[in-house]
Amino acid sequence: MSVRAQQFTADVVRRERISPHLVRLTLGGPGLARFESTGIPDEWVGLVVPGQFQSRYYTVRSFDGAELVLDVVVHAVGLVTEWALGGAGDPVGQQVTISEPKGSFDAPADAAWLLLVGDLTALPAMARIAEAHVGRIPVHVHAEAADLPEELASYLPEGASVSWTAPAEDGTSRLAEIVEGLDWPEGEGYFWMAGESAQMRAIRKHLMRERKMPSTHYDVMGYWRAVKERQPRAVDPGPIWRAGKAAGKSDEQIWADYDDARAKAE
Repeated sequence: MSVRAQQFTADVVRRERISPHLVRLTLGGPGLARFESTGIPDEWVGLVVPGQFQSRYYTVRSFDGAELVLDVVVHAVGLVTEWALGGAGDPVGQQVTISEPKGSFDAPADAAWLLLVGDLTALPAMARIAEAHVGRIPVHVHAEAADLPEELASYLPEGASVSWTAPAEDGTSRLAEIVEGLDWPEGEGYFWMAGESAQMRAIRKHLMRERKMPSTHYDVMGYWRAVKERQPRAVDPGPIWRAGKAAGKSDEQIWADYDDARAKAE
């Protein structure tokens, strides 16, 4: 029997532009009273914003027991981008849904070092992981971001060794190339990396075949997939959501309307 993941309703209480492509959303309200962090530093939640039904996943940058912080990467288009940038009105004061958190970071207790590599989508997780380990073991961060290092200067904690690189001129990630050219620290440590899926596949092969690293000493995750252009949706959920809310329907009833519309469009 399948069990649906627990969901929580949260209010957007603050929005802050951290850099040209990074927006911080602070969520709060009584709906988070039962939310519990896993304590895993790369934990993530599914986020459903008003007018949408699909989840997008984001790292929990922090949770203090009352307020939950998500740092959202914004692009030219995207389900959450348009909303976070105010395309449907100021997000502050609006209500969102988040799923229960999950995480995968699992460094061995005897790791001698920590190496974090990722693009801008991985930056919130790398920052939180680094904060949890700086001062205990050496932490090395290789971050790929179109935003300038000075725009993100205070984002990563002091005490971590940080190298910044930019994507290729066409925006293509070069993380696989960067990892293949790394000077690896001595001894056994833990390698964590996240970014574009094709880059992650190439890196996994490199770690297994060239570096011959034990699977317990690395975690490589594809956070997103590069596509040439955004594919149109068969059914736009926005009008269905707005019409349902205006009619006083429950979320379950609106979901059913959306499913019916998709079935008719297929």
